Order: sequence, then structure tokens, then C-alpha cells
Amino acid sequence: MATRIAGITLPQNKRIEVALTYIFGIGQALSRRILQSANIDLNTRSQSLTEAEVARLRDIIEKDYSVEGDLKREVISNIKRLKEIGSYRGLRHIRGLPVRGQRTRTNSRTVRGNVRRTMGSGRKASAEKT
Repeated sequence: MATRIAGITLPQNKRIEVALTYIFGIGQALSRRILQSANIDLNTRSQSLTEAEVARLRDIIEKDYSVEGDLKREVISNIKRLKEIGSYRGLRHIRGLPVRGQRTRTNSRTVRGNVRRTMGSGRKASAEKT
């Protein structure tokens, strides 16, 4: 039986502590806190949960925490607000640069889409002779 919580199918053969982290917005620490409040052992496999335990988990997660779609919508609206008020962080989001104070002289390729702008780091095209 597949366990579905917050619209996510949890992996069957993992410990429930790890399986809950597949839900967006639940990490390791929050997973432990939820299981502690639901009185479920951390080492229980997700396939061996009873219907009552799944219902308890679902109730706790839906009542007390914003996860998945709601949380994603909230994050997007926060970023949109930063852009609209013209804050520094909003401008960094608009320009596609690191937002949290990281250096940009090196090591910001992933956030910029792996752009290589210097001579030494360029790749030769396959049509060119080497």
C-alpha cells in the first residue's frame, strides 16, 4: 500500500524519518519533531505504518505546517514582494545573481546558468581544429 501525505507518495522501503523528508518543506529535524508528536518510532518503515498512524501524521502536517504547494506559493510571493519594492535582494533575484552575499568573482556559475566569460575557461567548438 502506497502512503500518500500532502500529495506526495512516500517511498516504501525507507525509514519514516527519512521518507517524510520527500515532502517539500519537511527536513530531518522537522520530521523527527512530527514523529515525536505523533508517537511513531523513527525506525519504522513507511510500508509498515498502520492507517491510524498515517492519519495522525496527515492531520499533524496539514494543521500545523505549510508544505508543498502552499509553501512554494508563499516563497514565490515573498520573492515577488522583494522585487516590487526594489530591495537589494529583489534586484539580485531580477538579475539572476546570488542573493545571500556570496562572492561573484568566482563560484557563481550555477546561479548564472554556467556562463563562462573569460578566455581561459572557454571551450573549443567541435568544428574547430585543435
